[in-house]
Amino acid sequence: MATSKKTAKKATKTSAPRRKPAHADAAVGDAPPQSISESAQQIWLAGVGAFGRAQAEGTRLFEGLMKEGAGIEKSARTYASTRASAVRTAVETGADQTRERAIETWDRLEKVFEDRVQRALVKLGVPGRHDVQSLSRRVDALTAALQAKQSAPARKAAKAPAKKAAAKKAAPRKTAKTSKAPAKRATKKSANAR
Repeated sequence: MATSKKTAKKATKTSAPRRKPAHADAAVGDAPPQSISESAQQIWLAGVGAFGRAQAEGTRLFEGLMKEGAGIEKSARTYASTRASAVRTAVETGADQTRERAIETWDRLEKVFEDRVQRALVKLGVPGRHDVQSLSRRVDALTAALQAKQSAPARKAAKAPAKKAAAKKAAPRKTAKTSKAPAKRATKKSANAR
């Protein structure tokens, strides 16, 4: 078909009549469909050739692509792990800083609250911890002193009843002696009176 196209072009160039005959129009009208069909045929053949080549080289190409993909995946994993560790470190650092700030803020808030409560208690006349502790020490000292004083009179009191009991025992003897003595005297007086 390529040869008929060339001969048709030569024929039109060499004999260039002013008017084209009807059969020449038919030949030119047939040429464009032939060139489109020829182009389609060439495209089809190129596709079949590419398919054949892809089929023949497909396994090698597939293996090569797998190797390239594995290399890219490995480098991507390495990059991702380094970035992940960097991000993890940054997040941990940020979390630690946030935790420390929160603790500091909480401590300050607690201190302010304690100060305000202490001032309110002082205004109300409520004794503080130090006042209660010193008062407790004084009470302990007074309790010890009282116990010491109570134990000393108890010893004296224990000795005193013993002396009184001994005196009571001795007293009846004296009374017995004294009762005999006046009786003797009375008898002596009555004997003298005779």
